[in-house]
Amino acid sequence: MNEGQDVPAKLPIRERSSRPGGGGRHRRPLPVTLPSDAPTLVLAIPGAVDDVVTELASIIRVDNPQLDLRLISLTDGGADLAKEFSSIAAERVARGLPAELDGEPRPRAAVVVPLITGSHPRVMRSVRDAVAESEAPVTVTDPLGPHPFLAEALHVRLSERGLARADRIRLFNVTSPVDGIIVATVGGDESARAADATAVLLAARLALPVVPAAFDGRPTVADAAERLRNIGASRIALAPYVIGPEVDPDKIAAAAVDCMGCASPLGAHEAVARMVTVRYGAILGNLLEDYEEFEEFPEGE
Repeated sequence: MNEGQDVPAKLPIRERSSRPGGGGRHRRPLPVTLPSDAPTLVLAIPGAVDDVVTELASIIRVDNPQLDLRLISLTDGGADLAKEFSSIAAERVARGLPAELDGEPRPRAAVVVPLITGSHPRVMRSVRDAVAESEAPVTVTDPLGPHPFLAEALHVRLSERGLARADRIRLFNVTSPVDGIIVATVGGDESARAADATAVLLAARLALPVVPAAFDGRPTVADAAERLRNIGASRIALAPYVIGPEVDPDKIAAAAVDCMGCASPLGAHEAVARMVTVRYGAILGNLLEDYEEFEEFPEGE
């Protein structure tokens, strides 16, 4: 009640966001419709186009049926990727889309998203070399991470194996059966350094020490486990910060012997699919790079 007091001014009405896809927690990374000359989205796969990649593509296509999505493996060093870029550029000309605009930058034929969670010099070099070889107007995005989406997905994968407990509303940790986490990625020493940002995001969710490592560089998983033991952790879990195609599963299994448990790779988690479209959308100018408003992903996806 507010008797005897001045009536406060009315609260301002919140305007609907003018950003494509809507605003707020549940807005889409891409608008419902794309322009007819929207560039093709090419996923550059650092490995085979396996079941994980196929499932991931299905998720993206269901949510974005208007999107021209292509999956290209980098197992040949990028030769197929260069051919695909040239083919896409030729297809656009055949459709009557301009290859050149007077006084304007060449319209993008494609946006290529490397299917990696963070820094990976060899993969990025292969992608850029393919762009240069094709001479097509193609833009290369950043890797998918670091991003809170992927930290949340790591949390979910840990909880699926009983290595972290989470409530179903916000997925923030209540109690944990482990007292230290290793976030391990691929791409050498540089990738391990870059994974530190994701380790910080995951540590904030779990209220546990989290350290980065590389399956193919230093610090190794064994190095990271020793570092955690030196600060008092004895129950250590491994969280593979990989999607799947970029690393041999045997390498993950071998590294996990230093830990009490190991989560599954991120795989075709919805967060990975979302980040692909976020990276594509940012290039189109439909999103800000600091895409911070996001919905939580259900446990077990």
